[in-house]
Amino acid sequence: MQNYQTLTADFAWNLPARYNIAAACADGWARSEPDRICLVEDRGEAPARTLDYGGLADSSRRLAAAMAAKGVGRGDRVAIVLPQSFQTVIAHLAVYRLGAIAVPLAMRFGPEALGFRLKAAGAKMAVLHREGLETFGAVRDSLPALESVVVVEGEDDPGAGWFDFEKLIAEPGGTLEDAATVPDDPALIIFTSGTTGPPKGALHGHRVVLGHLPGIRFHHEDYPRPGDRIWTPSDWAWAGGLLNVLLPSLQLGVPVVFSAERFRAEEAYRLMARQGVRNAFLPATALRMLAAAGDEPAVKDLVLRTIASAGESLPAATYEWARRALAITVNEFYGQTECNMVLGSAAAHGVSRAGAIGKPVPGHRVALLGEDGREVPAGTPGTIAVRAPDPVMFLNYWQDPAATAAKFSGDWLMTGDQAVMDADGYVAFLGRDDDIITSAGYRIGPGEVENCLLAHEAVKLAAVVGKPDPLRTEIVKAYVVLRDGQPASPALADEIQAFVRTRLSAHEYPREIAFVDEMPLTTSGKIVRRMFRERARAEAAERSER
Repeated sequence: MQNYQTLTADFAWNLPARYNIAAACADGWARSEPDRICLVEDRGEAPARTLDYGGLADSSRRLAAAMAAKGVGRGDRVAIVLPQSFQTVIAHLAVYRLGAIAVPLAMRFGPEALGFRLKAAGAKMAVLHREGLETFGAVRDSLPALESVVVVEGEDDPGAGWFDFEKLIAEPGGTLEDAATVPDDPALIIFTSGTTGPPKGALHGHRVVLGHLPGIRFHHEDYPRPGDRIWTPSDWAWAGGLLNVLLPSLQLGVPVVFSAERFRAEEAYRLMARQGVRNAFLPATALRMLAAAGDEPAVKDLVLRTIASAGESLPAATYEWARRALAITVNEFYGQTECNMVLGSAAAHGVSRAGAIGKPVPGHRVALLGEDGREVPAGTPGTIAVRAPDPVMFLNYWQDPAATAAKFSGDWLMTGDQAVMDADGYVAFLGRDDDIITSAGYRIGPGEVENCLLAHEAVKLAAVVGKPDPLRTEIVKAYVVLRDGQPASPALADEIQAFVRTRLSAHEYPREIAFVDEMPLTTSGKIVRRMFRERARAEAAERSER
């Protein structure tokens, strides 16, 4: 097996003149091995359902033809609001075939979060699961650009402008020629978590899947090998599930296992054993939950070969637990929605160290820059920066040229994350220089949560910060100033929590609320979150000492 130095020295990007994600992820295998399994749905005790490449290619072509007949064309945005499912993958590939732009959105979003993203993207069509219809119904009237809705497992007669997913892909003769796309053509909008303002849509080209191939091959150690089969609990609406696992694995011919169940450590062990999972992408929180489950009997039945982790820093204790209990060295990696999988570890290639993200993945130029824009010496904190051009790098923020320009310093994309590099080239993550909260692998912008809090009739001012948490890395904590005449109480705190949870999502609501008499502000009227972050950290430290 090649070592890191050889991999890096020998690497060269060679992007094709023409490239379409759908053709790359389905059609080649459909021609050579149509019966090859690409997706495996774990159904607990029931037999697994599978989909082969021939079926995936045919169904996605039929859906693309149906979408085209409904007016979807090149550059149009199609929102995909579905759980992990066969239909999700079929919908993604159909959109790419048309040269349209997929906008994956999480089922867990509440009306405000969902409505903001649908409107910001200007979605022309939405593909929804029936379980999300109530949430969608609350925002439908605020979406003037939306012309049609496709429903998975919906009613027999959805009504005008509404279409049944299965009926569309069953229509005879439903095929058309794929759009002749090039690597830089737009394909995908993934919304960031946002910081002090609303979330931004990071627009990626078709090349983004090509850009992820070196990373996934690296941290899954010569991936794929014969018999490899991958699983992640991460939602396919997020970069972690979609780009770290699903699309690259489909292109490489690796079966992707999925389940509709929420992550539970005991069931995760059984699922991996039941489906013969050899490769897994697990955020640090999931790994900590597996460790906390104890000596699960199913461990002895695991055939895991590699585990990759990202989204939050991997504690050294969890790293050591996996080596001891699973006989696997977890390969951590790093990226952002705008530029993903650019730093990483791979024990088999000689890159692994507890407490460190790793080194630049072959094909990516990463440096730590100081405030003067120059690279800092070893041992000195700096901002993680990625050199453009890079295939995993976003094209721009959707309809936001000012924010796009602000993301760059010359040829460097500035992540805003602080790190330090040692003399051996290992990068250790230190934290954000903005206000992003990392909770259970999710990146949460406080601005959106604060705006939702302020919509509650009892709330006058709100500041949201991350509070250190041993299980989730951080939890969302809100400091709230109430309106005059509103008495603080535990019941009101519960009410405000429920208000946010139902409007945004289960991972964004504040798990703790503290009522305060006043809010520290800058001279320009901005909330000084730093003071509350320090307070939350002190509270967490005091609790850990008890």
